[in-house]
Amino acid sequence: MRRWIAFLIALLLGTAARAEIVVTDDTGERIALPRPAQRIVSLAPHLTELLFAAGAGAQVVGVGAYSDYPDAAKALPRVGDSALLDLERIVALKPELIVVWRDGNSPQQLQRLAALGIPVYASRLGTLADIAATLRRLGTLAGTAPAAQARAQAFEAELAALRARYAGRRELRVFYQIWHQPLLTINGRHLISESLRLCGARNVFAELGALTPTVSAEAVLAADPEVIVTGSTDPAGGDNLELWRRLRATQRRALLTVNPDTLHRSSDRIVDGVRELCEKLEAVRRRGGP
Repeated sequence: MRRWIAFLIALLLGTAARAEIVVTDDTGERIALPRPAQRIVSLAPHLTELLFAAGAGAQVVGVGAYSDYPDAAKALPRVGDSALLDLERIVALKPELIVVWRDGNSPQQLQRLAALGIPVYASRLGTLADIAATLRRLGTLAGTAPAAQARAQAFEAELAALRARYAGRRELRVFYQIWHQPLLTINGRHLISESLRLCGARNVFAELGALTPTVSAEAVLAADPEVIVTGSTDPAGGDNLELWRRLRATQRRALLTVNPDTLHRSSDRIVDGVRELCEKLEAVRRRGGP
């Protein structure tokens, strides 16, 4: 009888161990859940998008500010922004998992979250490949692995098709304007720089140290870009490129706008932004230059 009881205990312990869900996040931390998370709080818009894309939208019970895609995310309770989180409201939502943006959420707020004792998955997306990997990890944590895998594979296939289509194109020198006052751009480690390379273009400020450095108009002129690109969704048609229209030295440069809701967000929708960017750069090539 004792042997039989010992066997049952070992069997139960083995089953429990097998049922545990273990994922390593982007900071190297081990996230262990006893079962798939049924109540998830997302603290960044792109992470909210990735959870929905991974098939876990029904399990998201709270989101950070500016989570506006898909439409279902707009109706979810807000729990603060990157600078200030409503910890009481987060606790009241009884999350089994909190998904955070390691480089976007305040370090002080993240420390306070850690003290709550709720499992926290920290995301740090540096490449397009990281987006597919994150989809798969979120699917594992939420118990929606088949849906997450399907979306990750589709995302990878779409990127591969774009990469093949624009391989070998004449390289265009591009200045990417994140903001106009102050004049902000990106360096070579930014996701948008990777998108430019995929489209056969080169970021003229790729060698700068900061991820989103401030530059001067004089520095842009010295870099001599063929194309200047910015993100704009202004319904009135404004694009914050007026400076370059006024400067004679840049009047003959191609001035392009793209949708920042896709290209500037590290979600699977970035593939739509990359496609738009590639198509507009290709139109510049077809014209024979700026």
